[in-house]
Amino acid sequence: MPDTPVFATAAVAAPHQLAARAGQHVLAQGGNAIEAMAAMAATIAVVYPHMNGIGGDGFWLVRERGGRVRGIEACGPAGSHATIPRYRSKGYDVLPSRGADAALTVAGAIGGWALALDLAKALGGRLPLETLLADAIRHARDGVAVSPSEARYVPKEIDTLHDQPNFSKTFLDDGKPYAAGAIRRLPALADTLAQLAHAGLDDFYRGDLGREIAADLADLGSPVTRADLEAYAPRERKPLTLRRRDATLYNFPPPTQGIAALLILGIFDRLKITRPETTAHYHGLIEATKRAFAIRDSIVTDFDRLTVDPDSFLDAARLDREAAAIDLRRAATLPLRNPGEGDTVWMGAIDKDGVAVSYIQSIYWEYGSGVVLPKTGIHWQNRGTSFSLDTDAVNPLEPGRRPFHTLIPALAAFDDGRVMAYGSMGGDGQPQFQAQIFARYADYGMDPAAAVDAPRLLYGRTWGAESLTVKVEDRFDPACIAALRSMGHAVEELGGAYIDSLGHAGMLVRHPGNGRIEAVHDPRSDGGSEGL
Repeated sequence: MPDTPVFATAAVAAPHQLAARAGQHVLAQGGNAIEAMAAMAATIAVVYPHMNGIGGDGFWLVRERGGRVRGIEACGPAGSHATIPRYRSKGYDVLPSRGADAALTVAGAIGGWALALDLAKALGGRLPLETLLADAIRHARDGVAVSPSEARYVPKEIDTLHDQPNFSKTFLDDGKPYAAGAIRRLPALADTLAQLAHAGLDDFYRGDLGREIAADLADLGSPVTRADLEAYAPRERKPLTLRRRDATLYNFPPPTQGIAALLILGIFDRLKITRPETTAHYHGLIEATKRAFAIRDSIVTDFDRLTVDPDSFLDAARLDREAAAIDLRRAATLPLRNPGEGDTVWMGAIDKDGVAVSYIQSIYWEYGSGVVLPKTGIHWQNRGTSFSLDTDAVNPLEPGRRPFHTLIPALAAFDDGRVMAYGSMGGDGQPQFQAQIFARYADYGMDPAAAVDAPRLLYGRTWGAESLTVKVEDRFDPACIAALRSMGHAVEELGGAYIDSLGHAGMLVRHPGNGRIEAVHDPRSDGGSEGL
């Protein structure tokens, strides 16, 4: 069922309704969009733990009233003991996906909240941290109903996941996954959030809470040390930009794959495909994705270790060459590395003054490493799985290095004054889903609700899908599917009208003049939009 859009002067969108309501509560108390997002980020960490948590990472794009766009990188580096010789000596040929050895990077999300809230204060925000975290603390302590998304999802390596320290105690009901609607409480996480509200977010890294986190990680055998936590700091990054038709698009620089999202839209635009939802439309998106991913996989690494300037690949002449290499009649075959499986949440907010936020928060795989720290109730990410044990790889494991990230928040500013915050979860699917919903709105005139609702496709792998195919929902025209196959595409029909693995996307658009905001979140998720 399509989500019902919100029309308001301040609005939020999230993949869980309780997170959207937390943001709405903050807006109603006079909070700005950044403060609303902090409340949403805390709440979603409690109510959607298969997709994210405070033991993970986050990335922010914030557009100020005057048009300046800031990026906040809140991803933690590999720990001091996360070395290739350490893992080789333990018999690993590839990095593990679950367990303490997979919990190998610092969790950056809380640091990102802190830096974002500093910006919120500079923009006039005045709400105390206790207010922003109140809903999350209450939900963790009193319990919330397990979401349909979490209940229907079958994690990868499920037996290994369930065997991880404290996982069963925290996330299973008598050894089995909770049913949708069952009430689950997270008392240790409630205490942790209450401590952060009382002592401040820096306590996560350099205070009493940081000491407890470090002790638990050490006891469990993680490569992350207390010194790693104490040394961590988020960074402000200049976003990547693309000038496209009547809009400037913003996305996140490395170590994220934001360049891929902009490349897809830049290449696709040059194909001059005028009719949406046609074979040419889908073929063009797929082929643009292949070329974007080939570039992404060759250059994206830790920001401080880049060997090329990502902006050079967004040059008009380079985009022209990439588009000219596409055969509009046949599918190309390109080598494709796929690090991009992962579970994530995207959320957006725009306040009455026009401050816009696009935010994404993740623990990588479902429930991350599966490790739940006993003293704090934090489940820790496994984002370090995207490193390689090959010293010659683009992203080799080494202490202090940031891993490759699929997480990409997106913003757009149109020449007529419209401002859009948009994004999706979905690993390798994120740049593809962004391109699909943006083009449907900006190029083909769909309203936000229709653009987010329309059937999607995915080239490659994403959450819950291992095969390298073009995956489509049931609502695709059978004639288009047949035509794509005749062009050489391996099309996989997923057998459903609204499929989780094709993204939980959202979009907010603020219009000039009256400041009206259209906000919508994906019917594929358990969320929605709220406004004032």
